[in-house]
Amino acid sequence: MTSQIIPVDPFDFIIFGGTGDLAERKLLPALYYRQRDHQFSEPTRIIGASRSKMTDEEFQAFAKKAISEHVKADDIDAKELKTFLARLSYVAVDAMSGDGFAKLKKAIGDSDCIRAYYLAVAPALFGEISHKLKEHGLVTPNSRIVVEKPIGRDLVSAKALNDQIGEDFGEHQIFRIDHYLGKETVQNLMALRFANALYEPLWNSAHIDHVQITVAETVGLEDRVTYYDKAGALRDMVQNHMLQLLCLVAMEAPSSMDANAVRDEKLKVLRSLKRINGNEAPKQTVRGQYRAGASAGGPVKGYVDELGAASNIETFVAIKAEIANWRWAGVPFYLRTGKRLATRVSEIVIEFKQIPHSIFEESAGNITANQLVIRLQPDEGVKQFIMIKDPGPGGMRLRQIPLDMSFAQSFDGRAPDAYERLIMDVVRGNQTLFMRRDEVEAAWDWIDPILNAWQENRQEAQGYTSGTWGPSASIALVERDGRTWHESN
Repeated sequence: MTSQIIPVDPFDFIIFGGTGDLAERKLLPALYYRQRDHQFSEPTRIIGASRSKMTDEEFQAFAKKAISEHVKADDIDAKELKTFLARLSYVAVDAMSGDGFAKLKKAIGDSDCIRAYYLAVAPALFGEISHKLKEHGLVTPNSRIVVEKPIGRDLVSAKALNDQIGEDFGEHQIFRIDHYLGKETVQNLMALRFANALYEPLWNSAHIDHVQITVAETVGLEDRVTYYDKAGALRDMVQNHMLQLLCLVAMEAPSSMDANAVRDEKLKVLRSLKRINGNEAPKQTVRGQYRAGASAGGPVKGYVDELGAASNIETFVAIKAEIANWRWAGVPFYLRTGKRLATRVSEIVIEFKQIPHSIFEESAGNITANQLVIRLQPDEGVKQFIMIKDPGPGGMRLRQIPLDMSFAQSFDGRAPDAYERLIMDVVRGNQTLFMRRDEVEAAWDWIDPILNAWQENRQEAQGYTSGTWGPSASIALVERDGRTWHESN
């Protein structure tokens, strides 16, 4: 059974940074897939915009190469690719000087169809591009603007950036994208919680012992040196991706799937997070930085060696977070994320409480608490770990097994990439999977005290060997509470 493809209204999709890495790896391949699945209505157009001088034909050749490299060969349909490339045109635009915006206006014309301006550029250019669009009369009632993270580097800069864009676009036109929210399993978390009677009655401190959220990467700096050494893992991953996942796990049931109903509930979670200030930070947070080791089957350099300079920036963070409300009082949320870790995995683990009393003899073996494991990547799926009797004669022997639902095995066809889903939501004007201004600022309001505490306490980033699960202090963070990290495999 495959999902139904619902065509969207005709639109113009303008990619600022149209020749950049994000456009090449994600945006153009995502748009091609939507073409291939016949989701576009006529006359949909895609316009690349960046400082480079380039003809329409050269931009089409760039897009064709991007698709050949980032789309599976079996998924490339020659006829659909030709139709897709014919939609593409290019305008050279300089965001700082304003050169090219008049040409962009001419290229778009007087059409009142949906316009989506995707800012695949450095955040420092968000405000400039937004203002130039407004100045040149390119902001219409049907316009939307899409901005990638990071939205600021702290609460003050986030508010300033939101103010800049808010001068030109209404909040209903601003789409702050977090690609994690477009992942199939993340949305399935909503379905799992609110479309089944099984879990929601147990989704509270009376039945859940703790929650773990892990986003682990095996890669190092790659080509993000300049950005990453100014940001670090807390800003890069926790402030957005991980707090959004925490919100979806912890939020109350919204009144509907309306965008604001969902985001209202997420906001309540963010505002209920207990502050981690100077005294708590050393006990409830761990900073780490990878050293030389082995990853992906070979030796790799340490962070400082890759950077070529001394740095105390963290490539790993573990946090014990707590939510001060009735549903979650006393339930710790353990977050960890890092680079050059043992395995590439993103998952949420819900560990339920132990049974209050065992009726079985010691010879039956240990009774392990039930776990619900929601795997975001790779191998998306959901596993419910339960205790059963080991089959066969010889008395009662208990063991834990997973009830396993792999998406790849359960559903036919290809699962759309997160960007495909999110781009189509932008066109539809559906903001459910995008962050509202107050969400972004509430997240920074929780992150800022941690950053300040690290600075005031001079909390060093502890070294960890590449290819491991991070600093030993991150293991101690959960084990001193009598718990352990879920072993991902």
